[in-house]
Amino acid sequence: MMTNNGRIVVVDDTPANLHLLSNLLEECDYEVRALPSAKFALMAMEDFQPELILLDINMPQMNGYEMCDVLKNNEQWRDIPVIFISALNEVFDKIKAFNMGGVDYITKPVQAEEVLARVATHLQLFRLQQMLKQTNVLQSQQLVEQNRQLKKLNQELQDKYLQLEETQLQLIQQEKMAALGQLVAGVGHEINNPLGFVAVNMEIVREYIQDLLEIVDTYQQEVPEPSSTLVEIIEEKDFAFLVDDVPKIMVSMNKGIDRLKQISLSLRTFARRDTDEKQEFNLHEGLDSAILMLKYRLKANEQRPEIKIVREYGALDLIRCYPGQLNQVFLNVLANAIDAIDDRIGEEYAAGIEIAPGSIAIATESDAERGVIRIRDNGIGMPARVREQLFQQGFTTKEVGKGTGLGMAIARSIVEDKHGGAIACRSEVGVGTEFVVTLPLF
Repeated sequence: MMTNNGRIVVVDDTPANLHLLSNLLEECDYEVRALPSAKFALMAMEDFQPELILLDINMPQMNGYEMCDVLKNNEQWRDIPVIFISALNEVFDKIKAFNMGGVDYITKPVQAEEVLARVATHLQLFRLQQMLKQTNVLQSQQLVEQNRQLKKLNQELQDKYLQLEETQLQLIQQEKMAALGQLVAGVGHEINNPLGFVAVNMEIVREYIQDLLEIVDTYQQEVPEPSSTLVEIIEEKDFAFLVDDVPKIMVSMNKGIDRLKQISLSLRTFARRDTDEKQEFNLHEGLDSAILMLKYRLKANEQRPEIKIVREYGALDLIRCYPGQLNQVFLNVLANAIDAIDDRIGEEYAAGIEIAPGSIAIATESDAERGVIRIRDNGIGMPARVREQLFQQGFTTKEVGKGTGLGMAIARSIVEDKHGGAIACRSEVGVGTEFVVTLPLF
């Protein structure tokens, strides 16, 4: 708590002036340090932090200008106001005093009222300046804290926004997979029922035909001389050919039934519902089911020949995962590969270039901790700017109505967030694209 009107240092090498000024100030309840030289004053100020300095100019060893220069170059003292006191009354001396950093100039011989008035004024200004400085520091600290709080709030909002995006993506994925699963499961079920009926009856028909052929054979043995009418019918219907071809037809129909059974099984594999816990799953089955789902797009058409699927399956252990979700990843990647091949062939056709057949190679491998799936196409490829945004939600290079920009974002979420794996893309324009999916085995 302040017990005086202020702390003042008086520096003057003339004892009479020093005594006069110190007595004058002390009578007005100022705490004064009266010092006969600049060097003594600088040493004394280490322990006594004044609020004002009265400084003589003409002094031996170090004059007032030099001491003021030292003060202004010291961070601790530079803000202390300095009033020069001198017998020098030239305008040049006053200008130099102000240029050196002085706040005022009193000419000797001093007048008591003038000294007290100027001291009181500059002490008040100094204290106001210090208060303003403290206020600015406090406000600056408050602004820094407010800025920190705003950054924290902004980060929280960004985190919540990302969480909402992730939640939205998961809901879209779940709805999409649920709808697709129901459709595929329904188709598989509808195929399975009549398929079972046909398979059972085919076996019965095979037995019936076998019995009929046996009866005909027995009849031919017992009636070696058929009537002319019967001979004419046998020749017209090419009975020998029928006897030889019917078993072949039966074998072909059985193969068709087996193929339908495989399709039905693949549909059920693709559409299998995920549980809350991971299940052991053969990824080769998932890949094959995704290929089956896209088989209609692989076939040759008017614009291009058939797209070849090259399976380079290696030793891949069972993986604990969510099968339905990984099947969706494979479906998205393979569908994009087909699109890239179609785009490449479309450009080559338009440019009159010889069209190279499309192919998609699928390679798998695993080690003790992870399984790796590589899906490589010889499509149009992607430039760097597309690769950088490939997994962003909402990004698509397809025309309006042909792409939602969710497929690869969902794929990334499934592989990285749901399974703790990684999905990467390498691509070169005009050469093709390779997706690499890495999954932990457990």
